[in-house]
Amino acid sequence: MTGTRALNVAVPRAPLRVTVFDYGAGNLHSLVKAIEAGGAAVHVETDPARAVRDTDALILPGVGAFAPAAERLAPGREVMREALMAGLPALGICLGMQLLFNGSDEGPGRGLGVVEGQVTKLHATQIPQIGWNRLEEVTDALLLASGLDVAYYANSFVCRPTAAHVAFVSAWSDHDGDRFPASVRRGNIIGTQFHPEKSSAPGVAFVREFLQFVASLRSTS
Repeated sequence: MTGTRALNVAVPRAPLRVTVFDYGAGNLHSLVKAIEAGGAAVHVETDPARAVRDTDALILPGVGAFAPAAERLAPGREVMREALMAGLPALGICLGMQLLFNGSDEGPGRGLGVVEGQVTKLHATQIPQIGWNRLEEVTDALLLASGLDVAYYANSFVCRPTAAHVAFVSAWSDHDGDRFPASVRRGNIIGTQFHPEKSSAPGVAFVREFLQFVASLRSTS
């Protein structure tokens, strides 16, 4: 037999690299567990600039207050913002979604400003909102694919986009008569005011849909 024939052997891809930016939000166990259940390798990073290097996606977790989180973000704010605007996939959860906006009435400091608007206190008599609430007018494909239509909230503040950026709202909720964005979507950047990792099986399915979306971007890059 002369010559050789190349074999088409599939080379397994390395798991997705997902970085969770830890700005002192406390217990990240349930969030990290949900991401790892989707097959990703999770790295927790306290430096905002390093959090967007050598990673396939960024997660901004959802427990804490705006001012100390913005303070931790400040040294690498522009680096992180540039990475997101350049296409790095990101998921901001609760406080993490609020950090996608310009600022918050909860306290001083600047957010990333990838969605123009301000975070304000809920216009409601029952504060904080803790528990389950429906998602309405859902347009985000990942939310629709996961079947997530009731989600778990734990918040006193919500995001108010400017008129020019309200088009980035991809789902709404209502609490005690106050209608607010349940989620936003700008390109590869997604924010959820609710906690998907605490929203039962559909919430975990949404996290997996996000990871599959990230994997699809990696496979075409």
